[in-house]
Amino acid sequence: MDIQQINTYKSAFDEIMHNVNGDDGSNIEVWYARELQHVLGYARWENFAVAIGRAMQSCKTQGINIDDHFREVTKMVSKRRLVRQPAAPANPGMGGMY
Repeated sequence: MDIQQINTYKSAFDEIMHNVNGDDGSNIEVWYARELQHVLGYARWENFAVAIGRAMQSCKTQGINIDDHFREVTKMVSKRRLVRQPAAPANPGMGGMY
C-alpha cells in the first residue's frame, strides 16, 4: 500500500468519525458500522455483520473485553415515511469504534 492509498483511507475514516463523551467526560472517537461498512468495501450489511462477529470472537479469544470496543446502538430509521423501526445494531470498535 502506498502513501496515497493510506491518505485516501485516512480521509474516508475521518469523514465518518463521530465524537462522543465517555463516562469520565473524555472525548472518544467512534465510527458507526453502517457508515464504516462502505469505507471497508462491504456492499451488503449481512456480510459486514459476519466480519463484525469474527472480530468480536477474536477479541474474546484473546481475552479482550469486547464491551471496550463494541457497542450496540439502536437508531430509529424511517421506513416508507410511515413506520419507524430500529436500525440494525452492532457497531464495531477498533480502539474506540462504537
